[in-house]
Amino acid sequence: MMNILKFRSRKPSYNGYAVVTGAGSGIGRSFALELARRNSVVVCADLKLESAEDTVSLIEEAGGKAYAVACDVGKADQVKRLSEQAETLMGHPTTLVINNAGVGIGGKFHELSLEDWKWVMDVNLWGVVHGCHYFVPGFKKLGHGAIINVASAASYTAAPEMSAYNVTKAGVRALSETLYSELKRDNIKVNVLCPTLVPTNIIKDGRIPDRYSKLADHALMNYAMTTSDSVAKLTLNRLDKGELYTTPQVDAKLFWVMKRVSPNLYADLLGFSYRFVK
Repeated sequence: MMNILKFRSRKPSYNGYAVVTGAGSGIGRSFALELARRNSVVVCADLKLESAEDTVSLIEEAGGKAYAVACDVGKADQVKRLSEQAETLMGHPTTLVINNAGVGIGGKFHELSLEDWKWVMDVNLWGVVHGCHYFVPGFKKLGHGAIINVASAASYTAAPEMSAYNVTKAGVRALSETLYSELKRDNIKVNVLCPTLVPTNIIKDGRIPDRYSKLADHALMNYAMTTSDSVAKLTLNRLDKGELYTTPQVDAKLFWVMKRVSPNLYADLLGFSYRFVK
């Protein structure tokens, strides 16, 4: 009984053994750096090994311990190998996985190809499914663990010309909500991050129509109302408290309330507003 109470009261972001996907930049790098500050060992996974190595260098310069691994989260075999490598590298079972890797995509529904859909689904949705699939069994065996899945406010705002992105992030949120309840008895904490604009490389590395890319970049730099470092700290703190949702910005909270209180009115207003978009 005492062991169960100990695991339920522990703060998984401190003194842990963490794996962060998409750790080479943006929110992923911020998560990795903050975890290292909290005395956690971190495996930094990224599609680009060089970017992961840069994050590891920053952690090591600050006196932390970290490892870099190349991983395409859209490929199940690579995430399986990541889960095995992580335990070997850290010399301890993973206690926290942050499924952060993601890509951006935009455009009208009829403009998107099926290849576009597969590309974004493989990374944004299947990447998270793979991460949960291969790490949860280890948490159950260990008797505790924690998961942070990075979704987006797009998971519920459902803005026009973002259909593929919205669908993937809604899936991540739904998966997280399900796991939060299902894994509670196993002492596994789950948090889902749903921000609006955060300055990252998601526009630069994504598939955004030229007509929107400059506008999106401008919005990220000037209207984000937060930083990736602040988002990472807040999310880890909420995970430690056992909270399911992290909506870091005021606009994210406002959209959430509007959608929950009157979903039909929200959809009507969104549709009406979109008529004026050229």
